[in-house]
Amino acid sequence: MLESDVYKRIVQNRERMSKSHKKIANYLIKNHETAPFLTASKLAKNVQVGEATVIRFAFFLNYKGYPDMQRHLQEALQRKMTSAEVLARTTDENDETKHVISEVLSDDIQNIKMTLNQVDPAVFENAVEQIIEAKRIYIIAYRSATSIGSFLEFYLDLVLQNTELIRQADGVSEHVLDITDEDLVIGLGFNRYTKRTVEVLKFVKQQGAKTLVITDHLMSPLVPYADIKLIASTEINSFIDSFAAPMSISSALITALTRSEHKKVEKRLEELEGLWDTFDVFYD
Repeated sequence: MLESDVYKRIVQNRERMSKSHKKIANYLIKNHETAPFLTASKLAKNVQVGEATVIRFAFFLNYKGYPDMQRHLQEALQRKMTSAEVLARTTDENDETKHVISEVLSDDIQNIKMTLNQVDPAVFENAVEQIIEAKRIYIIAYRSATSIGSFLEFYLDLVLQNTELIRQADGVSEHVLDITDEDLVIGLGFNRYTKRTVEVLKFVKQQGAKTLVITDHLMSPLVPYADIKLIASTEINSFIDSFAAPMSISSALITALTRSEHKKVEKRLEELEGLWDTFDVFYD
């Protein structure tokens, strides 16, 4: 484990570290099985330094940010942790539930800030253009990522009328059988990634379809099959992922689409309002 690049960087740069950075380095080495699964805020709390100090420590080691360093720390363990192991390693017996709301929302805020800093506006605009130009849009999202997929499907299909979330993993082959280079596949996957998501993206790429991937890291197994990739930070001090940033990206895609195609969307919404009134959809 200590032969990996991340620990070599720590050891090689130890003499140049400030007192606070040395405290972080010592903690990471001493707790190499648990520390990789802590958020920046939780690590800072355990080491008794400021969260900003933890983030600066990652940059000091020439990583792109804390999530980048954290992923390298996790990979140094050589295997993925099960959900039960992650829960056990990120939860202390003395953790109080009264602090959870501030802790989790703070992590969500940090994830959104990190995501904002790493999303290239030109790449985002390209993603919006591909959504607009696509003849058909298929969304691939399984397990917890289905929540984001459903959100995207609802609004994209509401205004474009060409979007489908493939809900049944076993029936995916029938849905993408006649996929073409005019179609767009949006793949969503976060650690731990499902095999089926990777397999479907690989297949549709072979068929010539365009692909847009929303995932949590450049080392995600979905990235090699992405024409366009949007990276969203999902780190949280729990066995679950924080979906605040991926949902924000999804909201931004929908909003950008409606602004770009505002006349078409406005006409569509006016027609829908009449239909909703007819069927008395909303509470008055």
